[in-house]
Amino acid sequence: MQERIQKIIANSGYCSRRKAEELIEKGEVELNGEVVKLGDKATQEDKIVIKGKPLIYSDKSFYYILNKPKGILVTKDDPQKRRTIYDLKSTIALKKKLGQNLNYVGRLDGMSEGLIILTSDGELNNRLTHPSHHVEKTYLVRTEPKIKEEDILKLKNGILMDNAKFFAKVSNIKLNTFYITIAEGRNRIIRKALAKLDYEIFQLKRVSVGKIELGTLEEGEVRELNQKEIDSLIN
Repeated sequence: MQERIQKIIANSGYCSRRKAEELIEKGEVELNGEVVKLGDKATQEDKIVIKGKPLIYSDKSFYYILNKPKGILVTKDDPQKRRTIYDLKSTIALKKKLGQNLNYVGRLDGMSEGLIILTSDGELNNRLTHPSHHVEKTYLVRTEPKIKEEDILKLKNGILMDNAKFFAKVSNIKLNTFYITIAEGRNRIIRKALAKLDYEIFQLKRVSVGKIELGTLEEGEVRELNQKEIDSLIN
């Protein structure tokens, strides 16, 4: 059955569908030796080449989480050759085991840490990152000064950020640390919102996505999700 090429690329785990569309628009994808354009279709029997390398298909989808250390970038290609999650011992070993790099779902900036979902399921990646699905993500935050009650209320009621309101729930406040839960994915939105309220962030660690929890996973390590966790993401 023929499918749009960006969907085939996403389902292979190479990247998200939006990133695949960008690659096609840049002319970096070929189908059976010809440069493709958006809207072109193919089957898994066709030869798709991205940036000169054949696309690898897999009949099985894989689902893992990574505890991203602080100072590591979430990207597959960094022009400045800085260290990325794919340079970690755990993800290098995972690639050797599976024969492919799993794609990350969403991002964390370089100074943030914590839970990153890694998967070859392109459809799941597209659903989890699409703004219409409002998947809740919870972060452990440490600030200076201690967060004020009036600012907690402002976050609950929504702060105007770049012409759109940002909503967040604050809980479990202990001294200068607390948990903040959001249901959107704008770039560095927590940092920007807290900076607007005059807080300096010293730690920003994602501890859960939906029902998937980081738990006691060691920094820099990966863990395969169990079927119950996978079902919670898919459903």
